Amino acid sequence: MAVASRFTVALHALTWIAEMSKENTEHVPSDRIAESVGTSPVFIRRILGMLGRAHLVSVKHGGKDTGWKLARRPEDITLLQVYEAVEQKPLFELHHSTPSNTCLIAKGIRPALNTIYGKAENAMKNQLSEYSIADLLKETLTQASL
Repeated sequence: MAVASRFTVALHALTWIAEMSKENTEHVPSDRIAESVGTSPVFIRRILGMLGRAHLVSVKHGGKDTGWKLARRPEDITLLQVYEAVEQKPLFELHHSTPSNTCLIAKGIRPALNTIYGKAENAMKNQLSEYSIADLLKETLTQASL
C-alpha cells in the first residue's frame, strides 16, 4: 500500500472514531471502522496499532466494550502527529542506485535534492501541524452535507 494511503486511512479512522465518541461510544470495534474506510479489519488494526504506539488511540480487549478509542481529545491530535505515527520513510527518497562518481550531475544531484526535498517536507509538516482531527472532522461533516 502506498505511503499516502496509510496516512489517509489513519486520518479516516481517527475522524470516524472522533465522530463516534460524540455519541458517548466508549470503544469502537475495528470491523466498524473498516466498514467506513472500505478496507479489512486486519489492515485497520495494523494502522491503529501504529497510532497506539504513538499514544493517539487506546485499545480494550475482551468484554462487551472491545475496541478502540482516541487517547486524546480530537483537538489535541494534529495531522502531523498522525503522519509521523504511520510513516516510517521520508516523503521523498533518493534513487537507490549509486550515481556515477565521475559525472558532474551525479556528484551534485543527491545534495541538491536533499536540500529541496527537506524544504518541501518541512513545508508539508508545518501545514499538517496546523490542523487537528477536530478540524478534519468539522470539514468532513461540512463537505458531506453539501
